[in-house]
Formats: sequence, structure tokens, C-alpha cells
Amino acid sequence: MPQQKPATRPSAGLRPGRGGLGSIAVITFILIAVAQYMIFMYVPDDATLGLIQRIFYFHVASAWNALLAFGVVFVASILYLAKGERRYDALAYSSAEIGVLFTSLVLITGPIWGKISWNQWWTWDPRLTTTLILWFIYVAYLLIRMAADEPEKRARFAAVFGILGFIDVPIVFFSIRWWRTIHPVVISWQGAAMEKSMLQTMIVSFVAFSFLFVYLLINRLRVEAMQDEVAQLKERLQGTR
Repeated sequence: MPQQKPATRPSAGLRPGRGGLGSIAVITFILIAVAQYMIFMYVPDDATLGLIQRIFYFHVASAWNALLAFGVVFVASILYLAKGERRYDALAYSSAEIGVLFTSLVLITGPIWGKISWNQWWTWDPRLTTTLILWFIYVAYLLIRMAADEPEKRARFAAVFGILGFIDVPIVFFSIRWWRTIHPVVISWQGAAMEKSMLQTMIVSFVAFSFLFVYLLINRLRVEAMQDEVAQLKERLQGTR
């Protein structure tokens, strides 16, 4: 196992300067505004579900962000075990928090949509069940981060857990293709099962939420870096006593 690198500024090299972050914030704001316009003004009401169908764009985009976030956890955890650099541990931790946030949004918006579509708030459908399991896995990941006292031991244990937990991500994605389910298959190899305006709105929502993920991740890494700097200052102050 490679030696642990110093904890100072773990996100160095992973975050842009203030100007870069400001640019990302502006782009994110514009894209979300455009997505909101398309969701509520551009795309027509669904013939069956009516207005409630518009929650679909938030639901699917949140699901995309959740899977993206856990993919980052997976890659960053592998890099941490391979290189032992604190910045990869910080990246995995930060991305896991964001992933849990968006998975929570998926589990909130899904039942709202399902109540209108299936006339029930929840059903143990393969997609819903595997998504709930995914939420529990990464909540457990965050709890592991809080439980262990030794930073290096905590980071290694969390990295292994983050890698193993990723197994559920492809299961969530392919669940509606592997098992009989009432969850709709929106996009398949044959194309998208929606009209052009709905597909355009979904794509814009995906892009907007992806930029939102990047913005949140960079800000979370900044917080992690500041926490490390505070911890190091405390160690120095204690060493001078």
C-alpha cells in the first residue's frame, strides 16, 4: 500500500481558480434557466399524464447525476488505493455526498410521478428497489467516513467500500432491461421513445444537471481543502505548545 501523502490542499489540481468557478456558475445558471423554460414552456403536456409528466425531466436528470457521481467515487477510490494521494480520497468523498443528494431526489420525484402513472406511491419494481439499495449503500459509505478515527485507515476502508458499492450502479441501469418491470424504457438501441421536443428538453436537462454536478463538486472540494488546512493549522499550534 503506497504511503499516505500530506493532507494539505487535497483538491489542488482538481479545481479551477475563482474565475474558472465563476464561469462554471454562470454557465450552470444559464443552462438551468434554459432547461426550466423548455420544461414548463416549450415541451407540450403529455397526452396521458398531463402537467405532472414534467417532473420526468428532473427525475431522469437527477438519476443521471447520481450515477455519474458514483462513477466518480469508483474511479477516485481506485486511484486512491493505487497512489495513496489524499486528493483522490477527497474527490471520492465529495462526489459520494453529491450522489446521495441526487439519489434522494430520484427517490422523492419517482413516487410523485408513479402515483399518477401507476396509482401507487411505491412498488417493489426492480428499478426502484435497486435504486433504494444504491441509496443505502452510499449512505453507509458516508457513515463509514464518520466512524473511523484514523484518516488513512478510514480512507482505505471507504475506498474499498466505494469500489464494491459501484457494483449496484450497472444493475440499476440495466434492471429495466434484465427483468420484467413497469418502469418505462425511455432510451434503447432503437432510439428514444418520445417525441422530438421531449427528447430535446431531456438532453438540455442532462447537460444542465451535469454542469450543476461539476459546480457542486468543485465547491465541495474547496470545503474539503479548507477543512484539511484548518486541521493542519491546529496540529502546528499544538506542536508549538
